[in-house]
Amino acid sequence: MLLRSLSAWLTGWALLAAVPLAAAAADTGRAAQAMTTAARALLEATPAAQRPELLLPFTLEARGDWNYTPRSRPGVAFKAMDSAQRQAAQQLLASALSESGLVKVQAIIALEIALREIETFGLSRDPQNYAIALFGTPDAGSPWGWRIEGHHLSLHFTLADGQVVATLPQFLGANPAQVPRDIPGNGARKGQRALGEDEDRAFALLAALTPVQRQQAIFSARPFGDIVTRNAALLDPLAPVGLAFGAMDAAQQALLLRIVESLASVAESSLAQQRLEGVRAGGLESLRFGWAGATERGQPHYWRIQGARFLIEWDNSGGNHIHSVWRDFEGDWGRDVLGEHYRRARASSHRH
Repeated sequence: MLLRSLSAWLTGWALLAAVPLAAAAADTGRAAQAMTTAARALLEATPAAQRPELLLPFTLEARGDWNYTPRSRPGVAFKAMDSAQRQAAQQLLASALSESGLVKVQAIIALEIALREIETFGLSRDPQNYAIALFGTPDAGSPWGWRIEGHHLSLHFTLADGQVVATLPQFLGANPAQVPRDIPGNGARKGQRALGEDEDRAFALLAALTPVQRQQAIFSARPFGDIVTRNAALLDPLAPVGLAFGAMDAAQQALLLRIVESLASVAESSLAQQRLEGVRAGGLESLRFGWAGATERGQPHYWRIQGARFLIEWDNSGGNHIHSVWRDFEGDWGRDVLGEHYRRARASSHRH
């Protein structure tokens, strides 16, 4: 048992500590090239009359207008695409996600069909109402970005200088979190959970805490009805609540790092490594794990992991309806990297 715990801790530490920043940044060039190729294919496949809907300005105002509830969305929805556009959009998504991340996204979208059957107003649920938007022109010569967004899904990617410089915000949700019965027509089975592994890991960490540690970790008797940060365009760190990383033993630290790694690994491997490097650079000693609400499965609960640079929130306030988000306080939409990029460009122009 001790050997397994030590092995798990070393594995978690390796994931967060062993990837040099330069190596991670260099590796994202392949992902950036694949994204650019797929985005250009999508642009070329889009009729001229529809391109203004697809191509949006590369501004923080446009990119920061995001949401995870059902609504009409900027961009071109799958239901408005022809087969060539859909193929290019699927390639774009595949270039950005890991195999497991792609499965999660597909499962989230498929839940719209489940909601059609379960809800009395389910006819409004539409698995084709997920839109791709390009911000700026997809090429290696200037910064640009893209987003896929729909109900319970909002993924953002920003590129500059032939690299992927940001993969956040990342929102994933699931309703129902656990399918209550077999759903004819879409393959959803009773008990299926689109985000089950991540929720199980959080409960495993909570269960591994001592009574004293639990008292430190649980900072509220009730959850908050949703993720605290909602769909804010900018945010500051939340109050430092919960159990500190340094107050955990090696096995508990490994469980915490596994949650972080799993949620990062929604993205393609080099992009996940880049994100984990950001976690490490902020200092593992800054991490805190906080819990609110019930400690029993199926009951309303909420948890968060916060570090010096990032925040992960997970809300299941209804007991069977998950909202989760990963935010970067300075780097959402690449604000920090692009700020430095523009400062260098202005300095160069002044010298010439």
